[in-house]
Amino acid sequence: MSFVRKRFKGLGLPELIAIALGGMVGGGIFTILGISVSLIGSLTPFAIMIGGFVATLAAYSYVKLGLYYKDEGATYSFYKKTYKNSHFSASAIGWFITFGYISTLALYAYTFSSYTLSSTEFASNEWVRKFVAIGIIGLFVVINLWSVKGMGKVEDLMVYVKLIILALVSVLLITHGDKDFNGFLSEIRHDFSNTSLHLILIVSAITFVAYEGFQLVIHAVNEMKDPEKNIPRAIYSAIFLAILIYVIIAIGALFAIPARELIDKKEYALAAGASEAIGPLGASLVIAGAILATSSAISGTVFGSSRLMAVIAEDGYLPNIFAKRRGHIPHYAILAMFLFSTALILTGGLQLLLEFGSITFLLVSFLMALANHKIRDKTGSSSALTIFSVIGLGVGAALILYYEFMTNKIVLLFSAMLYFLLALGAWIYAKKKSRISQNI
Repeated sequence: MSFVRKRFKGLGLPELIAIALGGMVGGGIFTILGISVSLIGSLTPFAIMIGGFVATLAAYSYVKLGLYYKDEGATYSFYKKTYKNSHFSASAIGWFITFGYISTLALYAYTFSSYTLSSTEFASNEWVRKFVAIGIIGLFVVINLWSVKGMGKVEDLMVYVKLIILALVSVLLITHGDKDFNGFLSEIRHDFSNTSLHLILIVSAITFVAYEGFQLVIHAVNEMKDPEKNIPRAIYSAIFLAILIYVIIAIGALFAIPARELIDKKEYALAAGASEAIGPLGASLVIAGAILATSSAISGTVFGSSRLMAVIAEDGYLPNIFAKRRGHIPHYAILAMFLFSTALILTGGLQLLLEFGSITFLLVSFLMALANHKIRDKTGSSSALTIFSVIGLGVGAALILYYEFMTNKIVLLFSAMLYFLLALGAWIYAKKKSRISQNI
């Protein structure tokens, strides 16, 4: 590690919370509403809260492992260091988590373009949306290549402004909605009596991707102030704020926007619904909030995932070019994120990106919980909490796989094929790394 990277400590708690919130409050909340309402109706806020609880279980392992290892490789490095004797395990989880970030980056960009174009004649033009999505990723690639400190300040501005806008939109939706509180409670009671518990849990598992992003904080461990205090503070604060934001937005949407509108126009349902409930001002606020939310998510994901790629490449499990840096900035890794996410945007659709991201991060978080349980004495973790985390994340992963098998075998087949190709690439680099290690 270079002297420059050791000395650079520019990110404080506000920037770190902004990076985590930027990674979470992005495309997820603007895309999960339609899917969730179509499955469980007014119970959507409860599913979102359960999803947040599962995310907190995942965060517990990340915080403990992050404080123990203090490695910017985060997920990849934690697994590699916990299971030291398997090159393939380290390589595979590195490839899987990197592509998971790429899929969420594509999801955020796709949602950005859907809301940006929602009030124009191009709202239903698939290819225009794809090219706008590619363009916004390109913009934040340039910002991340420019300066870490500059990125942090831009991230601060976008995240905290969007929180204000989204809070205002939620209040306006609730106050201008056709339903009163008693009517909303009656709807909830009706949906509770007609909805199975396993379906609510399945939706909670699908919403998990909306909480993906908190671990981006750990990728900045070499660039933050006081990691011992700021890692847990930033991660837990960001998850709490994300749950609060999501629940309020969901309640506001259910109060003011007909369920059919949320389902039929899921790619930009909040903007369409707000326009009818509040008027043009409401639609403009929703669009502004969505643009800021997805923009900060794109920026934070490019920042954290590019550093992950650099660490994996330094260890020999990705092409060496991704390890090269200008100062502390992994410029080739950042450019690779742009190229791979562009390819995924051109070939994938919104629901495929959402569900593939949820599957990937639930499985990876399950593996992290296993790793934390294995070395719980070293990380100072509670045995009960680590076991509970393993069970909770394992059940979540099983539920979403079951849902895909029963309702969308194409997504499951696509995911299986992609995992096979990623595993093949990981195996090739693991074999190469093993030969190098034997020759040393």
